[in-house]
Amino acid sequence: MLKLGEKGAIIQRDNETYAIAAHTPCGIVTPEILRKLADVAEKYKVQAMKITGATRIALVGIREEDIDNVWKDLGLKPGAAVGMCVRSVRTCPGTTFCKIGQQDSLGMGMKLDEKYHGMELPGKFKIAVSGCNINCAESWVRDIGLFGKSKGWTLVIGGNVGAKPRIAQELASELSDAEALLAIEKVIGYYSENAKKGERLGKMIERIGFETVKDALA
Repeated sequence: MLKLGEKGAIIQRDNETYAIAAHTPCGIVTPEILRKLADVAEKYKVQAMKITGATRIALVGIREEDIDNVWKDLGLKPGAAVGMCVRSVRTCPGTTFCKIGQQDSLGMGMKLDEKYHGMELPGKFKIAVSGCNINCAESWVRDIGLFGKSKGWTLVIGGNVGAKPRIAQELASELSDAEALLAIEKVIGYYSENAKKGERLGKMIERIGFETVKDALA
C-alpha cells in the first residue's frame, strides 16, 4: 500500500485534511483538465483550489479516506511536491506566445519535465526556463536555470529561494537546444555523484567551489 506522501498528499495545518496537486507540466492545462479539477473539488467539497508556485492547481482540504478516489476521478498523476527529487520545471511562455521571447522556453521546459520530473536526487531540486533575460520564470533562483538570448541559452546553476536565498552562477552561454540539454545532463549527473544527502546544488557548489565544479563539467 502506498504511503500518503507517495500519493502526493500533504497534511494541512488542521492535522486532519490533506492537499494534493496533479502534475501539470510547465503549468499547461486544457479546458478538460480544468473541468475535472473543478468537478472533483465540488464533489469532495474541498476547502480551496490554490495555484501553487510550481504552477500546479492544489486541491486543499481533502479527507484522508477520499484521497484515492480523488486521484481516480482526476485520472492525473501527482506532482512531485515532497522528497529529494526534481520537484518542478517552471517556464514562461517564450517564443510560443510572448512577443519579446528569444528562445522556446515552453518547448525546452517540456523536454526537461519529461526527462527529469520526479527523478530522485541527493536533495530537493528545481528547474526554470525563461525565454529571455527578463527571467519571468525566475531562473536565477533555481538549482538549474536557463534563459534565452538571441544567440542561444545561458545556463546558470546553484540558485534557490528559502531561508537563505542564493543567486545562481553562470556556467555557460550561447548554447543550442542540444548543447543546453547535454550541459544540464552533466550538471545533474555531477550533482548526483558528489552532493551529500539533503544538500542542495548551491550548497554543494559552496562546499566544493564553483571553479572546481565548472572545470569538472567542461
